[in-house]
Amino acid sequence: MNEDSTGGGPSVPGSQWYDAEAGPLVRPYAMTGGRTKPGPSNVRFDLIALVVVDDDPPGPAEESLLGPEHRSLLALCRAETQSVAELSADADLPVGVVRVLLGDLLESGFVRVSRPVPPAQLPDERILREVIDGLRAL
Repeated sequence: MNEDSTGGGPSVPGSQWYDAEAGPLVRPYAMTGGRTKPGPSNVRFDLIALVVVDDDPPGPAEESLLGPEHRSLLALCRAETQSVAELSADADLPVGVVRVLLGDLLESGFVRVSRPVPPAQLPDERILREVIDGLRAL
């Protein structure tokens, strides 16, 4: 008989997938159905992309068909607009998993994603400093 690493007694087959404090562990690929990319949509989920619940999302019947991780992300987005990085941290899920789940929610019409402003479209730092100096002069 095999003994567990703590020397406590015989190990149960498959016990390496169970943590007494956390409960049964679910592998990330099980949450995403083995997918590693967020669907066929052309949306890129940058870490700073903002996710908000759609103004007219599908009804409760459609939402009841979602998995628990999808519903968890929706609940977080309902509370306030969040970035992909914040959702990952708050849901305690890897970023890759959150991206795949958000792809599902986006395709189903539950959420909208706004991309961050590209650096080329941001105002020049010199202009911002001149505006600040002008405001201070008032």
